[in-house]
Amino acid sequence: MHRNKVIWLLFSLLLAAYSFTPSTDDHGVAHTIAIFREGAAGFAAASLELEQAVQAIQKNDTASVNRAKEALKKCRLQYKRIEFFLDYFFFSSSMVYNRPAKTEIDEPYMEYQAPSGLQQIAVILFGKDPFSRKKELATEALVIRTAAADLPSLLYQFSTSDKAIMESIRLELVRLYAGGITGYDTPELKTGITETAQSMRTIRAVLSPWLSNTSPVAHYLDQCIRYLEAHPGFDDFNRLEFLTTCGLPLQEATGALIHDLQLDLHTRSALNYNAPHLFSKDAIDLKTFTNGAVYTENQKLLGRQLFFEKALSGNNTRNCATCHRPELYFSDGLRTSMALDNKTPVKRNAPALTYAAFQYAQFWDGRAGTLAQQILTVISNPQEMDGDHAVIVHRLEDSASYRSAFSDAFPGNTGATVTMPHLATAIAAYLSTLAPMNSAMDEYFAGNKNAMTPAQIRGFNLFTGKAQCATCHFAPLFNGLTPPLYQFTEFENLGITASDDLQHPSPDTDAGRYEFFPIPYYQRAFKTPTVRNTAMTAPYMHNGAFRDLEKVMEFYNAGGGNGLGINDPYQTLSSAPLHLSNAEIGDIIAFIHALTDKKDFKK
Repeated sequence: MHRNKVIWLLFSLLLAAYSFTPSTDDHGVAHTIAIFREGAAGFAAASLELEQAVQAIQKNDTASVNRAKEALKKCRLQYKRIEFFLDYFFFSSSMVYNRPAKTEIDEPYMEYQAPSGLQQIAVILFGKDPFSRKKELATEALVIRTAAADLPSLLYQFSTSDKAIMESIRLELVRLYAGGITGYDTPELKTGITETAQSMRTIRAVLSPWLSNTSPVAHYLDQCIRYLEAHPGFDDFNRLEFLTTCGLPLQEATGALIHDLQLDLHTRSALNYNAPHLFSKDAIDLKTFTNGAVYTENQKLLGRQLFFEKALSGNNTRNCATCHRPELYFSDGLRTSMALDNKTPVKRNAPALTYAAFQYAQFWDGRAGTLAQQILTVISNPQEMDGDHAVIVHRLEDSASYRSAFSDAFPGNTGATVTMPHLATAIAAYLSTLAPMNSAMDEYFAGNKNAMTPAQIRGFNLFTGKAQCATCHFAPLFNGLTPPLYQFTEFENLGITASDDLQHPSPDTDAGRYEFFPIPYYQRAFKTPTVRNTAMTAPYMHNGAFRDLEKVMEFYNAGGGNGLGINDPYQTLSSAPLHLSNAEIGDIIAFIHALTDKKDFKK
């Protein structure tokens, strides 16, 4: 098995070596490549030490396991010296080293890749009996060591530009704020703070050709490094203070520097590079989710009208707001919504619609790729609205008001303007307005340090740290959009129970995304929704099983379904208990309340 892994890796490295064509030589390129070469050598040496430490693990010998853990920490620190470069210029090759410790699905090809790399080694080393999986550990360590030794081959015929280097730094900062300090790739080791410090030192070195002693970027970089080095503890790290005093100011100053140097480049990511920082209201670019389309005000107005239009249902008795009530932040307060007959419950809980526009997958199982597709599916669903498209178009065409509104919303059409695609686009346009980002947390990041209570501040730090919430609900939207590119929506199997009786847990039987993509690893997997406004949208989960946030936290604190004893082989949530105290749980819930928008959504 390990022989095939090594062969595949070497082939991919050779492929990557020829993936760039020559470009103009910029004065920062040689400097950055030299930093990468030095970092690669350090990583290669550390990966050899890791392999040797793994090979030295003995049965019932805790000391040998601890030495392997320390070697892993050292190896990860060395990797952080080159991560920004590998992830940007050689992404496929980088996945060998630090991919998530779970099976990754490659859609739409229905292929998957087993867990591997440094994160998988951590999972095994911190498991119950690392020695029993020593062969697997040795395979992983061999692959990493072999790949690391060949890193210089990536530079054969490689060329790049200062602009590309600057974009890699932009993305690295986002990776650190949304992943590094949250422990996204180090949940067992809890070395996210020290690793972030290492990454910051590398950024400082890379940017040095462009920095003067009085540069704001140099000032905030040095401040970030000092703060991280002075507070290396993971569980007690004050992330909110770090972000507001130096982290986000550094991001803003870096963006200004790039712009002043005329080195702007945007080749990837859903980020808006014109936004000051990650927690700015416009940090994520809505156009990424609309294929570049910009909704007009007339489309939004028409969409709002259609959202409350009962003519979209087969029997003229319900509209979108029936199950997505504005006063409930576009949820309905029911465990699962009632079907059109008002007697039969539908299969799943009605998800709240705030921030729904910022997702690549709609419905709990992600079967719709766009909001427009989701809207048309709901309208046609016999249980939900049972609307016949031709009948709906005829009804709306009979209205002079609607004919005028559609013409205003979709001007310049040579054919009919009242169409179902236009209808779906208009409603999607309206839903895009349901993302005000004016919660107490947003106000805090905007400069109002009185916006959050002490409990909410503690809760933010727990949410993004010890409680590991932010390793699935990623900032700034706190949904499943994975940083730093925000180009993928995560699906997770949490081992959800059928009810919130967690003293007598029984598994939920909903197959989730597996029904849409029949791969075993999608069994009982569901889209990760946003935590914004969830304080207002109980009950929770796809089946509405948890009646309040206290039950949600009890479930997570136990390690999900497997932590409760269910034994789901496809659970992706760690089954390790979080060991959160009641006071800590209360603080996290307080922070979730701080994610409630202040906008009045009532009709």
